[in-house]
Amino acid sequence: MTDFLTNIAPEIFYALCGLVCLDAGWRAFRKNDKAKYGTALFWVLVGVIFILGKWIPSTITGGILVVMGILTVSGQVRIGTFRDVSVEEKEKESRRIKSWIFLPAVTVGLMALVMSFVRIDGAALDGAVMVGIACLVSFVLAVIICRPKVNETRENTTKQLMQVGASCLLPQLLGALGTLFTEAGVGDVISTMISSVVPSGNILIGVIIYCLGMVIFTMIMGNAFAAFSVITLGIGIPFVIAQGGNPVVVGALGMTCGFCGTLLTPMAANFNIVPTAVLETRNKWTVIRAQAPMAFAMIVVHIVLMLLLAF
Repeated sequence: MTDFLTNIAPEIFYALCGLVCLDAGWRAFRKNDKAKYGTALFWVLVGVIFILGKWIPSTITGGILVVMGILTVSGQVRIGTFRDVSVEEKEKESRRIKSWIFLPAVTVGLMALVMSFVRIDGAALDGAVMVGIACLVSFVLAVIICRPKVNETRENTTKQLMQVGASCLLPQLLGALGTLFTEAGVGDVISTMISSVVPSGNILIGVIIYCLGMVIFTMIMGNAFAAFSVITLGIGIPFVIAQGGNPVVVGALGMTCGFCGTLLTPMAANFNIVPTAVLETRNKWTVIRAQAPMAFAMIVVHIVLMLLLAF
């Protein structure tokens, strides 16, 4: 059972994601007016990586990612044309479904939280399994509440996936980039640079530089997890923890301070670009502009909390 949950179940959920991508590729090939071949190839390659990624050699996967990058940069990945839903139809469905529409979305988070406490043979469930089960339960609830036709479900799923586009791969790629930076010794380089500027033994300056470093590097990387290892090794340990800071408090607040940077960058595509695409806002900076005041306020709060709680 443990082997199934650890090795097989995650691949099942990855394969389901891959099938959705393959369906998007097939739809692009059949119905796209512009860049049909490039768009179809892009989504087929994404689907292949999700389904067969465990068995494909890493060098080949890297080559596939390069091809996908070329397709994206050259403008060969397009959304395609979908049927417009009239305002009257939207209002009619809104009156019918009412606030129940939020239940499936809330269910994903709650189910994932509940699954995190599940232990089978003493082992926790894989993250992909937890989120996968939560999404399946949410999907069933959405079908019960909305009662869509099969073709409507396929069409709208493909539409949302195409609206997100290449941004759907950014979290995984940026996470890998953080590991690459750590292995390349970027943290040591940053530490050397900061040591020539920050006065030795100054706790206040050390905390400010660490928190701002987490914010700025997260904005660059688009991912606080990717920034955490680099900035904590380069700044957090030598300039904060080495001055007597509690490592647990410093690490926890450093990570959440990085999330303030997530609120301010288009590189965090899954938070800031995807919503604008799905909601079809007129300005792609709408989400970031709404979040910016809270982000700046929370940066100050994190600096104060780290000074009060870590020392």
